Amino acid sequence: MASAARGITPASLTAWDGNEQYDPAAQERYITWLLENGADSISVAGSTGEMLAMDNDEQIAIIDHVTRFVAGQVPVLASVGKYGTAETLKLAHAAKASGADQLMVILPYYYTPSKEAAIRHIRRIHDEVGLPICLYNNPNFAGYELSPRQAAELFDDGVVVSIKAAHGDPARVADLRALSEGITIFYGHDYSPLGGYAAGADGWLSGLPAAFPKQCRELQTAVRDEKDLDKGRELWKKFVPFMEYFMDPARAQDAHWLEIFKYAVKYQGIDTGSARSPLAELSDAQKAKVEPLIDTLVA
Repeated sequence: MASAARGITPASLTAWDGNEQYDPAAQERYITWLLENGADSISVAGSTGEMLAMDNDEQIAIIDHVTRFVAGQVPVLASVGKYGTAETLKLAHAAKASGADQLMVILPYYYTPSKEAAIRHIRRIHDEVGLPICLYNNPNFAGYELSPRQAAELFDDGVVVSIKAAHGDPARVADLRALSEGITIFYGHDYSPLGGYAAGADGWLSGLPAAFPKQCRELQTAVRDEKDLDKGRELWKKFVPFMEYFMDPARAQDAHWLEIFKYAVKYQGIDTGSARSPLAELSDAQKAKVEPLIDTLVA
């Protein structure tokens, strides 16, 4: 197994062919591109990877393929979280058999169980599978989140080793870092990684690193490693035009965030296909809006 996951960790896209079936060759080209452009770790079959558009057998097969292809070059985090504990355990055991280094487990979603139930769920996965767990703390998708103190307690008990703090507010990072120096904290959104690193994040696990790994790695180096916030601000300026469009609430009526990420990668020469239905490829008008924003960022 590779070392512990941290740093730039793309929430990798999943490559589909023209019939919306998994495309292993395209996936390998994409993963290679991520690694060549600065990925410290790889997350597979998460939200940006369209886990909700897969059945369990597909998810197991995709995790297996990516893990074996990466072959220990960097740590692989296998996203296995489902609402049901039994389903999550099935995926988790399969990921372990494939050689995944770590599990990423979203809190049980849709029915919005109590936090006590969610914590039992996470503890059981740890107890029965034994792989290190990254807690995917995403209130936008799960409907709730564990507090920094609850996450720190799970770390202190040896249940989780890291967290994807996907709320987006850097205060979540700062509060958790104040409670625990040992837990690995991934800033888990896209709109404020500068603040996330300044608050003490160890890495960045989200969609932007999956579409712009080189640029994200440069920002991480400036702020986390060199402690040069002014340099980080200058680097972030290149992200701002893209993010103004990407995070605009009105844009959600125009194009889905996953469709935008898919096209951003394709525009850079790495085709992972369109997102699975009901999403689709951007229209020509939407592409015309996005392309100059990408150019600003990758120039």
